[in-house]
Amino acid sequence: MDTNNKGGIASWKRYTVLLAGVMILSFGLYNVHSQSKITEGGILGLTLLLQHWLHISPGISEFVLDLLCYLAALQILGKGFLKNALISSAGYALFYSLWEFTGPLLPNLSGRPLLAAILGGTFVGVGVGLVVRSGGATGGDDALALILSRKTPLTLSKAYLFTDVVVLLLSATYIPLINIGCSLVTVTISSVLIGRIQTAWRPRISQSAPADPADI
Repeated sequence: MDTNNKGGIASWKRYTVLLAGVMILSFGLYNVHSQSKITEGGILGLTLLLQHWLHISPGISEFVLDLLCYLAALQILGKGFLKNALISSAGYALFYSLWEFTGPLLPNLSGRPLLAAILGGTFVGVGVGLVVRSGGATGGDDALALILSRKTPLTLSKAYLFTDVVVLLLSATYIPLINIGCSLVTVTISSVLIGRIQTAWRPRISQSAPADPADI
């Protein structure tokens, strides 16, 4: 009886943290990234790159790329990851719709791109960090970073930074360098925060291992 109760409490705590993460992430992406036109790395940045050069709709390319990343993660990280990832995605969609309904709650920082980059990176880092810490993912970016951190010597933060920087450098073929520079600030801050939060409270466990939701 006590064991089952403990497991139930752990599950509620995990999903509360996970949903708090997607709430923070969606708030930042809508109120900072969307308003300030901050360029993204990772899967989202890659879909924009494919749209520009190959005229492939992001609606199609993002679905395919996310699906491929999730299938790979399912094989490596297990079915529990996929369940948490689906909950994360549904929560993100719900919260983003809420912010669209309320309208922008922060000043438009498009005229102050460096401040927008720092603030945006903080929202993304904290939000995604909490989601990943809870065993979930908000998209193919998270799944890919978790796979790289599991199968390569890269820590989670370096895996995020690596994929983001590669895409941003490719994006420099059509995006002004000033925008790329601000985006590099954003992804650097978010990558560091994700790694720190994902390994928080687990000092004896290697950073390369994804968080075990039961440890929360």
